Amino acid sequence: MRKSHNFRELKVWMRSRALVKEVYKLSKKFPKEEIFGLTQQMRRCAVSIPSNIAEGCGRGTNPQIVHFLDIAHGSACELETQLYLSIDLAYVLDNEVNKLMQELNEIQKMILGFRATLE
Repeated sequence: MRKSHNFRELKVWMRSRALVKEVYKLSKKFPKEEIFGLTQQMRRCAVSIPSNIAEGCGRGTNPQIVHFLDIAHGSACELETQLYLSIDLAYVLDNEVNKLMQELNEIQKMILGFRATLE
């Protein structure tokens, strides 16, 4: 069944866009030698979250939306791992990442909640 979802009106899309900005700010603190490593990978994962939410909504059918929400959730999990790695590598401190990690966890819950409404 084709159901229209305007991604621009979804809170999860709005919040994940804001998350991208915070990831870019945080990753600016990383060493320059990480520009093509962890920095780039974290930024790609962050950008992937709202992008896949939008793409799924653009496809239109519930199974397609669910597929792209799964990809967005996977990117969120990957980003979470990379945030932990940035602490492990001493690029940032725990307290610099805590608020970002909390927001990421909320976004993950929102993605899964939206997904559940489509099945």
